[in-house]
Amino acid sequence: MPTDRVDALVIFGATGDLAKLETFPALVGLVDRGVLDVPIVGVAKSGWGVEQFRDYATRSLRDNGIDPGSPAARKMLGLLRYVDGDLGDDATYEAMSREMGDAPRALYYLEVPPFLFGRIAEGIAKAGRAGGARVMVEKPFGNDLNSAIALNETMHRYFPEQAIYRVDHWLGLDPLNDVLVARFANSMIEPLLSRNHVESIQITMAEAFDVADRGRFYDRTGAIRDVVQNHMLQVLATVVADPPDASGPSSWLDAKARVISALRPLTPSDVVRGQYDGYREVDGVDPLSTVESYVAVRLALDSWRWAGVPMLIRAGKTMPVTATEISIRFRPVPYNVFAMFGVTGHEVTNALRFRIWPTTRISLALAGKKPGPGAEPQMNELVFAEHGGEDMRPYDRLIGAALDGHRVFFARQDTVEAAWRVVDPVLGDVVPVHTYPRGSWGPKEADALLPNGDHWHDPV
Repeated sequence: MPTDRVDALVIFGATGDLAKLETFPALVGLVDRGVLDVPIVGVAKSGWGVEQFRDYATRSLRDNGIDPGSPAARKMLGLLRYVDGDLGDDATYEAMSREMGDAPRALYYLEVPPFLFGRIAEGIAKAGRAGGARVMVEKPFGNDLNSAIALNETMHRYFPEQAIYRVDHWLGLDPLNDVLVARFANSMIEPLLSRNHVESIQITMAEAFDVADRGRFYDRTGAIRDVVQNHMLQVLATVVADPPDASGPSSWLDAKARVISALRPLTPSDVVRGQYDGYREVDGVDPLSTVESYVAVRLALDSWRWAGVPMLIRAGKTMPVTATEISIRFRPVPYNVFAMFGVTGHEVTNALRFRIWPTTRISLALAGKKPGPGAEPQMNELVFAEHGGEDMRPYDRLIGAALDGHRVFFARQDTVEAAWRVVDPVLGDVVPVHTYPRGSWGPKEADALLPNGDHWHDPV
């Protein structure tokens, strides 16, 4: 077992939806891979005992298609401990400490709203259990720049930055690592990724479903806070950051931090917000809501490598498909040599595309000759990596990384604050919201963000 692995895992909010949907199944995967073999202490206020807590975990496994009688599941269930108590009461943390036994170092996973982070950190410290510990915290890490800074200051009273693991579950998606490998394992791809060859970059996060039963949460959040500030800016940074160096994994975090810090803050002319027909009728949504269920933004990166390249992100609900794709459009050839054969007006646009959700695909749009007489180009798509999706659950990867002290799958303080600086100027009602039909690609006003001659790449 690695010497930097922790001796206990403590989960606050262990009877909530995230634990039921993601955490317990991930823990089975960790046990199965030999990564997790320490006490797992759940802390919540549900009026339960440990047996009821194990029953809850068992139901979670069944709901996720995992046999609770399998060896890994039985072992995981046997590692569970439980503390029932108020998170505002110091006695809860004393009981937690007793359940941890003599474990000198713990990973604390805070599956709770951010307003509880400070009180939990204080309770851990008062119980004498903060030394050498790590703490995983779920997004949202703040609701704007000022709240993110204040939350960081609160956490840093009790834990150093190196001990804080900010969760962005998209960083645990295996297909996002496909982008990293494709960039840096293929000598012919990386030199093309610069302003010299790239005309524009688009990232589309399309969801065919609506807000459903999350109306109350979503109407306080919106698409910019929910997916752009965190997930999509991390995806963009993965595409355009400079290669890491031999100093170690932290150099990759440094590279992504430099990218997000160099993005210009958005202005109203860079943003189009939309709201699908019927959003205001969703339970928990304000009947007069102006919160966006769709957003499109045009970003500019002030760096030597990417200056002048439009970078567009759009994300929305009730779209025609559920898919997230990155489309890198290359500049056209400088001269049409086929005009001598009478071929004119034929557009050839090379593109490198990554599908990163819900399945995985890497494709390259290349021109070849159209069969028959003449020399007319014909576009073909070369698909060279395609598979069904995840090799493991994202939370399996994330919790495992935190157990071992690997920070590369987590967001750093400077990067989180830099991302808030990008979106902060357009939060709220700075930009009007346009309605769009369900099943469409969003409001037509978003087309105005595109550079001349470009069009949105619609995943299929």
